[in-house]
Amino acid sequence: MAEVISVRFRGGSKNYYFDPRGLQVEPNTYVVIETAQGMEYARCVEGNHEVPDQSVVQPLRPVVRIATENDHRSAAYNRKREKEAFGICEKKIAAHGLEMKLVNVECSFEGNKIIFFFTADGRVDFRELVKDLASVFRARIELRQIGVRDEAKMLGGLGICGRPLCCSQFLDEFIPVSIKMAKTQSLSLNPTKISGTCGRLMCCLKYEQAAYEDAAKRMPRNESFVDTPDGVGNVSSVDLLQEQVQVRLDSAPESPKRYKAAEIRVLRSGKGSRDGIEIPKEHPARLQREEGPEDFFSRANRRQGSGRGPIPVSSVLVQPDEEERPAGRRRQRGKGGKARQEKPVPYQEAGRPQKQARPAKAERVEKAEKLPVRAVTDTTAEKKAAADRAARQQSGQEGKGYNRRRPRRRPKGKNEG
Repeated sequence: MAEVISVRFRGGSKNYYFDPRGLQVEPNTYVVIETAQGMEYARCVEGNHEVPDQSVVQPLRPVVRIATENDHRSAAYNRKREKEAFGICEKKIAAHGLEMKLVNVECSFEGNKIIFFFTADGRVDFRELVKDLASVFRARIELRQIGVRDEAKMLGGLGICGRPLCCSQFLDEFIPVSIKMAKTQSLSLNPTKISGTCGRLMCCLKYEQAAYEDAAKRMPRNESFVDTPDGVGNVSSVDLLQEQVQVRLDSAPESPKRYKAAEIRVLRSGKGSRDGIEIPKEHPARLQREEGPEDFFSRANRRQGSGRGPIPVSSVLVQPDEEERPAGRRRQRGKGGKARQEKPVPYQEAGRPQKQARPAKAERVEKAEKLPVRAVTDTTAEKKAAADRAARQQSGQEGKGYNRRRPRRRPKGKNEG
């Protein structure tokens, strides 16, 4: 067993082992370590612990020291220098007319080396660009061409699932992904739906591939000739997650039925002829299924759609009988919606009149029915007009020119008084 600490460099998601050399390093502590490229500034993600010798690559690089205040200031100055170098390099690329896209810039901890990462469709002649950058920064310049997946890992971002990209969070190395994985998992073959931010197939297609391959070994293939509890037929579709198949029975090919994998017997795997296949006389037994909430609601919808009405509530909610409840323990709703307990009626004290008991519900309903019913007057326009005419007839105004138009008066002349 070897004692090591695990460190992670800036912008990386892979842990590296280093020899602490007697130092006790706590997690989330920055250290200065020795690498093949020189001194580097990194963060410790796991303190002193022991690992098997087979998992350590010899020679194991040592930890120089725990980072001091000067080391923190040097790292901050290098980050500022990287931003300036990024802008200058973009201007130089435009001036030389090179077809390349600058992705990231990294400056070594000692400041004597600057690495520029870029993407391009093909090979790029950047020899003149390196000379210009070396004359500006007075340091060793290195240009590295990377792929689109490395670009997504450096820049980061959010995937279609809403979470940060896996490559920038925990993936140590890129895993090969093929379109066959999408076919095995019955996913859409539309490139926009199964591609990540980088434009390549999503790395998460590999996560569940082993489970799908294991389920596919136990399930029949499409167009297989199978025997079911209802007869023989051909498999039309396979659901690997629920381990169910949809079968078109020979007796009713227009209405396929779903069966579990344990309810069918494969007579012929895949496409082919039925010649020479012996059909057994006894069909497989049907498994007893437990009805879940989805089955209940689907049964309720079928009942309501058939015209028989919804399932009665009494068949779903079983309420306890009133006789089974103990006396004085019935819970009622008081003010504020809180449950309260009925208190027993106290005995009548001496000299105090007993309160009159509230009438039963049946008596209250009977009294409400005996109340006189007040006649409702009709206030329509026709009734109002009839009432007005009757009132005018009684007063003698009807037929005496009450509604007759008055004659127009002639204006008086000069000689008329």
